[in-house]
Amino acid sequence: MAQAYSAGLTVTESITLRKERILPLKGQVLVKKGDKVKAQDLVAQTLLPGKVVPFNLSNKLGVPADQVKNYVRVTEGNDIKKGDVIAQTKGIFGLFKNTVKSPITGEIENISKITGQMLLREPRIPVQIKAFIDGIIVDIIPEEGVVIENRSAYVQGIFGIGGETYGKIKILVKNPQDTINKDDIDESCKGMICVCGALVDYDTIKKAQQVGVSALITGGIDDNDLKKLLGYNIGVAITGHEDIGISIICTEGFGNIKMAENTFNLLKKFEGKDASCHGKTQIRAGVMRPEIIVSLDFKEDELSVEAPKSSTLEIGGRIRIIRQPNFGEIGKITALPEELTMVESETLVRILEAQLDNGEKIVIPRANVEVIEE
Repeated sequence: MAQAYSAGLTVTESITLRKERILPLKGQVLVKKGDKVKAQDLVAQTLLPGKVVPFNLSNKLGVPADQVKNYVRVTEGNDIKKGDVIAQTKGIFGLFKNTVKSPITGEIENISKITGQMLLREPRIPVQIKAFIDGIIVDIIPEEGVVIENRSAYVQGIFGIGGETYGKIKILVKNPQDTINKDDIDESCKGMICVCGALVDYDTIKKAQQVGVSALITGGIDDNDLKKLLGYNIGVAITGHEDIGISIICTEGFGNIKMAENTFNLLKKFEGKDASCHGKTQIRAGVMRPEIIVSLDFKEDELSVEAPKSSTLEIGGRIRIIRQPNFGEIGKITALPEELTMVESETLVRILEAQLDNGEKIVIPRANVEVIEE
């Protein structure tokens, strides 16, 4: 029988990870190949160009554009501070001078002898790249970044918002189907990655923001709460750049959905351990999933990166239902019939048979499931 493939998420207690940490433009790499780094160590840095500010110097001086060069007191590339004199006319008998001062702190980008315009550039913006995971620098990309490798416990989520963050894992529920409310968030959660069970609502998220929680890990989230939190609907795009002071990772989907037992148990096993996570999500080309990473102790000779593999539908494999009905339910494949089967839409598709964790047996199109890699 030919193999069947499906989208999949990885939930595993031990995997070799390799992460590229790349600057947005060329800069300086701060580490060497073979160095051991911690998640919050800086590995590369650069300066982004500041905003360009056009400045009509000819108009400010009250002279023709081709005369501006006679009165300018700075040259291209000079650093300036707000209020510095950048041009001045000679006046009459030394009096009635027209003085022009810089409106910003920054540098002189360009002085045009034709238009009389001066381009000022605001201060450069420092960008620093952290390691994100504990590990070993296995490769250097000159002036651009590094490649880091380690051994980790690893969980991929379905959807998330918010950027990279760090903290110790804190479990706030006894069971994966439980939910929390805002009263469960207190000062002990500050700086923590909190595992919240099946759902977090808007009030709980706001309380977590106020307390300073690093991240919330939840089975699901209500779409209306998400819109209320962000102030807009999230479309089919990339997330992870939201400036909300917290990251949120959904392991199952939208709504009140029990967190998968394996996911919950794995996170519970590492309660109190330092972890890195992010909510970056992209579901089109170049798929990106939210991640929770707990770096493990390892010896260098134990590292071997597994070749990427497609998620395969196999009898006995674990799956999650990703469409209604049974959305969010988890089960095990019991059969993979080869013949095409007509479904409710009167379309002929390949199906699979599965037994859900609640005991229910179902027949479902293969396109309606994703594989859980364990």
